[in-house]
Amino acid sequence: MTAETSQTLDRGLRVLKLLADTDHGLTVTELSLKLGVNRTVVYRLLATLEQHALIRRDLGGRARVGLGVLRLGRQVHPLVREAALPALRALAEDIGATAHLTLVDGTEALAVAVVEPTWTDYHVAYRAGFRHPLDRGAAGRAILSARGQLPADPGYTLTHGELEAGASGAAAPLLGVTGVEGSVGVVMLADAVPERVGSRVVDAAREVAEALR
Repeated sequence: MTAETSQTLDRGLRVLKLLADTDHGLTVTELSLKLGVNRTVVYRLLATLEQHALIRRDLGGRARVGLGVLRLGRQVHPLVREAALPALRALAEDIGATAHLTLVDGTEALAVAVVEPTWTDYHVAYRAGFRHPLDRGAAGRAILSARGQLPADPGYTLTHGELEAGASGAAAPLLGVTGVEGSVGVVMLADAVPERVGSRVVDAAREVAEALR
């Protein structure tokens, strides 16, 4: 801690991060041990966070992330989209295909930013807000590969015809971005994705990840 920072705020944020990393919540005692502070301090932190709906406590006394976090989270997509646009524009123009940034939204993949190439005669119409299951389409499959649930040996995922007949996709997961789970990819009208596209998508995903760090 430095003179310019708040110890109380730091502890409150650490509580939220600890709760976000567990599916079962944490007790006051568990939080006390993880934070290295006494139970009285934890009680005060939880009471304050609960007043703002950022945490909730169940009947057993375990604290969990509250619904108030969702209101804050709604503002994340515009910031992520703005940071990703330069890399997506370069990708779309280079490949001549529609580029997109896709994030996890519950059990679905949600396209939050889409850039279409300016010089092609035709391309796939793919709109921001489009949703699909995580296990269908290159974007969702790339995310699952980052979770270790699907193989992606070259670092990217290729699909054909899973979301739209005649369309092929390539996507690579965003890696090393705390709190953001997603992928960067392209979709094109082709029977197969050209060989160079996979590595180019990986580079674009790396650029977006760096912009978000």
